[in-house]
Amino acid sequence: MFIRYNGYMNNFVSELSPHDVERVFEQINAALALVDCQGRLLAWNTSFSACTSEHSTSENLDLFFPEAERPDLHTRLSSNSVEQWTGVFHARGEAAAVAFTFRLIPVSGGRAVFIAERVVSDSVLQGFYEYLNDQIGNLRIDVEKYKKVIHAKEVELQAVITQSKEVSDMDALTYLFNRRATIRELQAEVLRAVRYSSSLSVSIIDVDHFKAINDSYGHPVGDKVLQQVAAQLRDGIRTPDIIGRYGGEEFIIILPNSGVDAAGEQAARLCKIISANPLHIKEHAIPVTISVGVAELRIGQDTWDTLLNRADDAMYNAKKRGRNCWVQAE
Repeated sequence: MFIRYNGYMNNFVSELSPHDVERVFEQINAALALVDCQGRLLAWNTSFSACTSEHSTSENLDLFFPEAERPDLHTRLSSNSVEQWTGVFHARGEAAAVAFTFRLIPVSGGRAVFIAERVVSDSVLQGFYEYLNDQIGNLRIDVEKYKKVIHAKEVELQAVITQSKEVSDMDALTYLFNRRATIRELQAEVLRAVRYSSSLSVSIIDVDHFKAINDSYGHPVGDKVLQQVAAQLRDGIRTPDIIGRYGGEEFIIILPNSGVDAAGEQAARLCKIISANPLHIKEHAIPVTISVGVAELRIGQDTWDTLLNRADDAMYNAKKRGRNCWVQAE
């Protein structure tokens, strides 16, 4: 349509008056519009108005195309060459976009004639449907790829969160629970024991004469002593028990479902383990003992802090009795 510019066509056009040309354009079923290089609509025929959507015809041509197709349309407008392609067009009265073949024919003044014809050929329709299916397939591939990326990022984020929580709960020297995490665990166990009327005991452990160890061997050796004592205590308790560093040279053991007799047996065993194994640090063999105070939760009387205070008082009584022993709280 109006692509061949030979002498016959020039003669044909020259024989028509502007009124005749207008009548011819109005009778053509294809939607015709004159646009500038930016796609602004300058003039159009009745078929264009009839097939286009409710957009005002004073708008830009790209309003009638899907948003994803608009950059390609503007590339074609700026090419200053004849363009032909198949795509979708938002036609009036249609619930969805309709398949059309399009042409852009450059004319004078940097303008172009836009022609849109509804697709009626089975072969063209088949090609268009294949194109759409390819696009849908690519979209599904992209969605699955992004799902995998998002899942990987979620796993990575969860690992970072878990690691951050572990680090925030850990004592940097002994790798046991720190004071804050130990108190949190004790509070939770007290609530559980009260709810289910179950036994709960606590042991507070203090390394005997630790100041003398620091004064005699230096703080780096003192740190090694704490690390090795912490490891021995951790290895000497049951799996359900919870151990943490309370501060300085003090440790706490939480014994769920255990009365004071079981806690006392454990305390006696830990005293024996620590005293029987001098710690070898550098060239030093350092004898170490511990004092332990044991208290059992009195449901209806104790809170987590009063339970700790009773165990702490019992630990100081153990020191008064000569250290390297355990004492039960009153």
